[in-house]
Amino acid sequence: MSIDIKKISDEQRDRVLNLSEGHFYELKSKDIQPRKLTKTISAFSNSDGGDVYIGISEIKHNGIISHRVWDGFNTQESANGHIQIFTELFPFGNYFSYEFLETEDESSFVLHVSINKTNAICKASDGTPYVRKSAQNIPIKTLEDLKRLEYDKGITTFERQTINIPKTTIIDSEILQRFIKIVIPTTTPESWLKKQILIINDLPTVAGILLYSDEPQAALPKQSGVKVYRYKTRDEIGKRENLAFEPITVEGPMYDQIYETVNKVIKLVEDIKILTDKGLEKIIYPIEALHEIITNAILHRDYSINKDIHIRIFDNRIEIESPGRLPGHISPNNILSEQLARNGSLVRIINKFPNPPNKDIGEGLNTAFEALKKLKLKFPVITETDNSVLVKILHEPLASPEEIVMNYIQKHNEITNTKGRELTGIESENEMKRVFQRLQNRELIYLDPARKGPSSRWLLKGKPENSGNNNLDNKGQLSIF
Repeated sequence: MSIDIKKISDEQRDRVLNLSEGHFYELKSKDIQPRKLTKTISAFSNSDGGDVYIGISEIKHNGIISHRVWDGFNTQESANGHIQIFTELFPFGNYFSYEFLETEDESSFVLHVSINKTNAICKASDGTPYVRKSAQNIPIKTLEDLKRLEYDKGITTFERQTINIPKTTIIDSEILQRFIKIVIPTTTPESWLKKQILIINDLPTVAGILLYSDEPQAALPKQSGVKVYRYKTRDEIGKRENLAFEPITVEGPMYDQIYETVNKVIKLVEDIKILTDKGLEKIIYPIEALHEIITNAILHRDYSINKDIHIRIFDNRIEIESPGRLPGHISPNNILSEQLARNGSLVRIINKFPNPPNKDIGEGLNTAFEALKKLKLKFPVITETDNSVLVKILHEPLASPEEIVMNYIQKHNEITNTKGRELTGIESENEMKRVFQRLQNRELIYLDPARKGPSSRWLLKGKPENSGNNNLDNKGQLSIF
């Protein structure tokens, strides 16, 4: 397959030359042995993806890198040695792409390799898989590390592992009796469990325990609980002195645990009041969004990690952190459009329960995003740490800070920096001040000359001529340009 040539501008070239090497980027000389570079490509594919640029040289003075220069292949054929090895190990497709970069001012070609996070484990030419940590390629040497990578990729699922406890723990459970009676009254508990592969060699599996043990936490003490915290602060990190009460632990079989967790979170959220242009009002999060995100966290977490799910409720946001990275090729960028269930048995079987928590399999997060959109709240922010997925549900309106300020000041005639930050969610005093100054430049508000220092305030200015709609555009948004 031929490799495309992409012409880039001098500005784009300089952007490449100035890239910071780290978790997502690596720049290498064309003289580096291709087999060494396969370690980087393996590491990117087994982690979060990344980009490699081959044909960039570093100029050093006294052993310190002073700058980089474009020093690519004289011809495309000169890169054949690299391309042959790369495409044998990492073929063209959805996960790996190759292109040559050229500019008007440079006579050589830089080979750009773009790597996406893969479903399978990719090995370098030495037969070893690598993972990326900052700017390092870390080899996977032990069976334990390889197993962890398989769990992260979703290749191996912990839900199928057996636990050395009596099978009667789930056969005779109250939750299973309820389920059988309502859903499949014509079968027996043990035959149902074996048919669903929830009992293997007379031992219950992790999935079987999570679904059908009355107390899964007895068998999986640090892997199956949910901790709920209420922090009375907007700070980035909750501290013990900000706790409203000791953290709540939610346990029990998965079906009950999901609904109990959702109910507790809703109850705690309903007690929070925020300042709006109408005064103090109860905070509102769409119930379906909370339900779907909590369900997603409990169903799709990595149960091989000895950590509970942590739900932290702040004055201005909710954080839901579930153990384990996103499986396979799933990333925060494609999570709404791609599907890959780490715990397929849990997802499938809990959907057989009456009023299943995952009614629309594969659509849960999309439902949550749509529910927030209807309330004109910002979409959740999804990030990955080294061993967890963090979802932040922000109670921040989609409206611009300027519009929020104008809505408030038109009703109350004045606003302070503190009140502005409470309304908009802006944390920085200086950033809030810049919002006020933009409105001042539009001659919509002015700084009260009689109030200085901490007591300073902004006042509503008389409506400018020909602006009866207060500079709102035809979409109802405040125009500041």
